[in-house]
Amino acid sequence: MSTDAPIGELIRSADTGNPAAAAKLFAAMYDELHRIAARELRRSGSDLTLGTTTLLHEAYLSLSSAEGARFENRAHFLSYAARAMRALTIDYYRRRSATKRGGEFHLTALPDDGSGDPALPTTERVEEIGQALETLGQVHPSLANLVDLHFFCGFALVEIAQLRGVSERTVQRDWRKARLLLHRLLGDA
Repeated sequence: MSTDAPIGELIRSADTGNPAAAAKLFAAMYDELHRIAARELRRSGSDLTLGTTTLLHEAYLSLSSAEGARFENRAHFLSYAARAMRALTIDYYRRRSATKRGGEFHLTALPDDGSGDPALPTTERVEEIGQALETLGQVHPSLANLVDLHFFCGFALVEIAQLRGVSERTVQRDWRKARLLLHRLLGDA
């Protein structure tokens, strides 16, 4: 992205606690964040009634209310935003699951274009994946950041290498480590 220099300035200004800079940062990154939100919702399935713009704006509220959140660079900001969207999606799954058990009742109509994937994860599996990523983030923050950037933000490994200033081979090696650790945390290995 050719706007790295201004984004960098906005990130540094937002890091000082300047709410106006944080709002400008979000506005500057809006299109990319919208793409990430759309990707997250596609991955979650067509039965979710949560819209892309709603998810994006909820993530903004989460980002803007986070005390002490620091964004070292564009990649870190996008990773943080992806984590916020992932957490919101998991919370939505939980609420939806409670609704199915009679917790709430809302009429919602969405067009059914038949594009739903029958192999989409269950609510429990989504929660397991979210917990595994949180655990990975506590043990290996850089690997969790890599998963957020590659899997949730949709960056290619070569793009992540450029963002991090390392070789693509290093990122590929880290990706294999992250996948292995996640499989172990999920009990799939």
